[in-house]
Amino acid sequence: MNLGTVHSVFFIGIGGIGMSSLARYFRHIGAKVAGYDRTETALTKQLVAEGMAVHYEDIIALIPADAELVIYTPAIPKDHKQFNYLKNEGKLLVLKRSEVLEILTKDKFTIAIGGSHGKTTVTSMTAHVLTHSGYGCTAFLGGIATNYHSNFIAGNPDVIVVEADEFDRSFLRLHPNITVITAVDTDHLDIYGSREAIEDTFVEFVSKLQPNGKVIAHQDVTILPRIKDKEVLTYGIIDGADYQATNIQVAGGKFQFEVESELESEREKNQPATNVILSGAEVRNSQLATLAMGGRHNVLNATAAMAVGLQLGISMDKIATAITSFKGIQRRFEYVINTPELVYIDDYAHHPEEIRACISGVRELFPGKRITAVFQPHLFSRTNDLYPGFAESLQLADEVILLNIYPARELPMLGVTSELILNAIEGTSKELVADANLIKVLASRPLEVLLTIGAGDIDKQVAKIKDYFTPENQAKA
Repeated sequence: MNLGTVHSVFFIGIGGIGMSSLARYFRHIGAKVAGYDRTETALTKQLVAEGMAVHYEDIIALIPADAELVIYTPAIPKDHKQFNYLKNEGKLLVLKRSEVLEILTKDKFTIAIGGSHGKTTVTSMTAHVLTHSGYGCTAFLGGIATNYHSNFIAGNPDVIVVEADEFDRSFLRLHPNITVITAVDTDHLDIYGSREAIEDTFVEFVSKLQPNGKVIAHQDVTILPRIKDKEVLTYGIIDGADYQATNIQVAGGKFQFEVESELESEREKNQPATNVILSGAEVRNSQLATLAMGGRHNVLNATAAMAVGLQLGISMDKIATAITSFKGIQRRFEYVINTPELVYIDDYAHHPEEIRACISGVRELFPGKRITAVFQPHLFSRTNDLYPGFAESLQLADEVILLNIYPARELPMLGVTSELILNAIEGTSKELVADANLIKVLASRPLEVLLTIGAGDIDKQVAKIKDYFTPENQAKA
């Protein structure tokens, strides 16, 4: 099936981060793009500015009359009028997002990055390494890469970098040449039911590799012993990893480390190890790089991306230069305010392990500072399944402010509220706050380091918080 000849595409759920990257792809190849989403967001406004038509009413009459292809997200409700009409009518080709990615990646050299967390950062870093080095790729990202102001990168059409989403088992439609696995943790139990089922599905994902394909996995990934008949390369910070980040240091709010590997080509074996500093400093030589993202977990993410580049034969100095020029991803350890008086970081973390990594990274970068974490739980089912883990991770902060659960695709569950997490938090100042009162509550606190964390609509608070706490406005207060 050749989707390149489609002239008009209609997206149901166009404002989703994965859906919008596909919408941008079809717009890039010259197709007319329109779509529905539940609410207007900064992202849908940008899509409109790029020439796409977006509406927010579930009305059948608003479906474009000239649509040839319909792409939908599995997160849409079962009673969606437009979706059910199109499926029942049967006149148009109606495909799930994962089915479209399967078609687009078929017969292409595909690098698929999967994992319970970290995949958006590794995907974006990998795509940037390939793009900046001149190797080239077309990339579908799960976040807005700051370098490109987009979640889609147009480039070499024969090399695809794609974020492999485990939700709804979507990633099983991919057949990569290189598979990266960042982590396999308990999540999406509403889909899988048990951790064992999650692990089984990741093993199945690895089995989809093309002949002679390679797996690049974090050395602690639990399914490694179950991967058979595949070439497996590991990355990490512990001895024994094929690509190892070593000599990790924190200096001046920056992470510095070296990446060592015995798997480099003969040409690279004679080169010194690459020093990488996570900060905003300038490149001092071809082997020294910087990254505008904090957090020790991003040392690992950078190591994974560098491992992919080395496996593709890109030289270490080009990889280091690319890592240096990588400006980060919106809502991934993103510095919103960084002054001596206040550090404000916004992060998409919505799993206990992601929250642990985020707060631990902040603690390491800003020792002795008081950390106030604002967290909006995402999904009733995830809160119900993981609230003890959320509480344990949030306890790493000095103060926790909880917002109400963001439901996303779910209906409320009896007895499941943010109070489950609140009541489980021990030894840390804690409070449950309505969204409308957040700024007022924050204004009453002696803030030093502020974190906003979550995958829901907490991002709508970021601009308000930034505006209130900018030095200019504080001087007027």
